[in-house]
Amino acid sequence: MASRARPFRRRALALAATVALVATGLSSCGGVAKDELVWYINPDTGGQAALAEKCSQGKDYTITTQVLPQDATQQRVQLIRRLAAGDTSIDLMSLDPPFTGEFASAGYLAEIPDDLASALKDASFEGATKAATWDDELVVAPFWSNTQVLWYRKSFAEKAGIDMSKPHTWDELIDVASKNGGQIGVQANKYEGYTVWINALISGAGGQLLEDPEAGADAKITIDSDAGKKAAEVIRHLATKAAASDLSVSNEGTSATTFAGKSGSFLVNWTYLYNNFEGDDPGFNKDIGYAMYPQTVEGEDSTPPYGGIGIGVSSKSEKKDWAFEAMECITSAESQAFYGLNSGNMPASEAGYTELRKMDQARMKKEKADKPDAEPVPTYPDDLLKLFQESVDAAVPRPVTPYWSDISSSILSTWHPPSGVDDNTPKKSQDFIDDILHNKGLL
Repeated sequence: MASRARPFRRRALALAATVALVATGLSSCGGVAKDELVWYINPDTGGQAALAEKCSQGKDYTITTQVLPQDATQQRVQLIRRLAAGDTSIDLMSLDPPFTGEFASAGYLAEIPDDLASALKDASFEGATKAATWDDELVVAPFWSNTQVLWYRKSFAEKAGIDMSKPHTWDELIDVASKNGGQIGVQANKYEGYTVWINALISGAGGQLLEDPEAGADAKITIDSDAGKKAAEVIRHLATKAAASDLSVSNEGTSATTFAGKSGSFLVNWTYLYNNFEGDDPGFNKDIGYAMYPQTVEGEDSTPPYGGIGIGVSSKSEKKDWAFEAMECITSAESQAFYGLNSGNMPASEAGYTELRKMDQARMKKEKADKPDAEPVPTYPDDLLKLFQESVDAAVPRPVTPYWSDISSSILSTWHPPSGVDDNTPKKSQDFIDDILHNKGLL
């Protein structure tokens, strides 16, 4: 998934203190386990395993975790193969938003009890709820909501003389980078991260990839539009002026490396990036600035990508009652806050952000008490957390459709490599998607 965090470094004392806080802060968890629930998780730095342990305490079960592959597509394949075979060993699963419609329409997700679904809807951000909904029903519980922001090197912005307090378009940033020897970091490998960027560019120009996604194969494909052509124009502009040499294979990690290098200027990447560099280059955060995701069209609101994870209960599970109880604990505000501090993947609710601030303040207070001469700093500055929340509110998820895997693969087949994108790409893409959805072609 494009929103997946690579392992990132943070202060050992901060992490230890946060874990200690969570031990007392996760109010719905505590005790001795007797049976087993299996939760299939996406790879992370251990935050989900820690939550599994906390949410097992005082229950009649122990939650154990099984780690899925790093690649989001391979995660989908492994889960679908098991569920299609009737595997009852899966109780809970961390599910990527683009695959929610596919799993729900196939009957792989157990129906969430009405009272729990209502509580989750009330608590979660609108975008998180939309990404977790299929056929007007909440089918997974929003766990974390990731979004991208525009990261920039303060030193580069000062050298280029650009005022980063104002909104900027992709075209403006590309020109500024090009004129000042900078390279812009994006995700443009032939993988889901590139589709995420294309979707954000089209949404920012007032368009969308398709209409009526719940119509399945009969959804109206709308990528061949003025918005689609503007997206293609931006990609072409970047590819020819301010791209790194590895553009066609760039991902979250390689684009961050470009950003940290001598030609680093601007970067679009996920929330966890902020603390990614401190381990190797202490003090680097002082040169990191952040702003709202770039506009596709001047004067139009930007539409950052939406990513995240929803927690689903398998319809094949033989322990659904326990699984829904565990789901409630795993997605509580306290759990979201703990996971945000430990992984950099932000909460799916306003209450989660509130708890995150409280936990971090408690960690700083403890650090100050233990070392009076220390000057603790927030894990995330408050203005950055506010930007994350603002960006999540503005973010546009990829369409929730049971055919997303085919649609995404079709887009990648026609929009990659970025250097080959031109005005004809949106039409080629739309025609190819239509052929694939109606069995007139092969991926």
